[in-house]
Amino acid sequence: MARIDIPIPDQTGRLAVVTGASDGIGQVIATRLARAGADIILPARSAEKGARAAERIRNAAPGVNIAVRSLDLASLDSVTALVDELISDGRPIDILINNAGVMTPPSRQLTADGFELQFGTNHLGHFALTLGLLPLLKAGRARVTHQTSIAARSAAIDWDDLNGERSYNVMKAYSQSKLAVGLFARELDARSRAGDWGISSNLSHPGVSPTNLLAAQPGMGRSRDTIEVRLIRLLSRVGIVGTPETAALPALLAATGADSRGDQFFGPRRQVGGAPAAVELWRPLADMGSARRLWEESERLVGARFAV
Repeated sequence: MARIDIPIPDQTGRLAVVTGASDGIGQVIATRLARAGADIILPARSAEKGARAAERIRNAAPGVNIAVRSLDLASLDSVTALVDELISDGRPIDILINNAGVMTPPSRQLTADGFELQFGTNHLGHFALTLGLLPLLKAGRARVTHQTSIAARSAAIDWDDLNGERSYNVMKAYSQSKLAVGLFARELDARSRAGDWGISSNLSHPGVSPTNLLAAQPGMGRSRDTIEVRLIRLLSRVGIVGTPETAALPALLAATGADSRGDQFFGPRRQVGGAPAAVELWRPLADMGSARRLWEESERLVGARFAV
């Protein structure tokens, strides 16, 4: 089987912030950027896990400048604290990859601010982080990449019940959160173009690969791997679906590719796996009216401190 890979252009002197880089796809992304010369900020909820990840990245990319910072995307106070730290540092950000996520907790759970966990973490946490960092993103004329999921392909936004308070289905909530990620990506690029912010915002999806999103997570009440993740691991071994290494490539292509220009969608050619490429936008992601509405609703939910 031919090895799937892409070249990463020289990133020397550039600063990349990669969420969800403590393991899985995010760690592959951060490692590849570090090998290309980028300086890395690795936001992590667990300082211990972040430190271990940073050490693995240093081993793979000797001499890398990497800093672990505290971030819990399920807490707007934590997002504010990281934003304040980075704004105080004052260094322009060249690459932001919103990769972190949670998937299908065993029961309905809430963030520290009372939002449904998946919507609050996957969308609102990244929404607040990105808006808070806008001064540094503008200064760096940054590329922002938002990691969505195949689950968004047939998703819909329930405007009357964003937090699943009236009726809750865990997979529907996950799909909605990942559609929200995609709509935010498109609206950010539209607003950047209209306001001459200089930011390019793209969307990527990793296809299907064995990552820790579906793996055992005792802190979320899941003590055993799901049947799905065990099957995906098996399919990955025989090349039917991707590996974390190939699943990272669409986001890397969006963030570093010479032809990446904003408001594009990158994913595996075969949907679940294969070489990365610019791919056709899924129908739910084409609704720019919903993208504008979601931005306005998200601003209302996260509060004035993150409003543009």
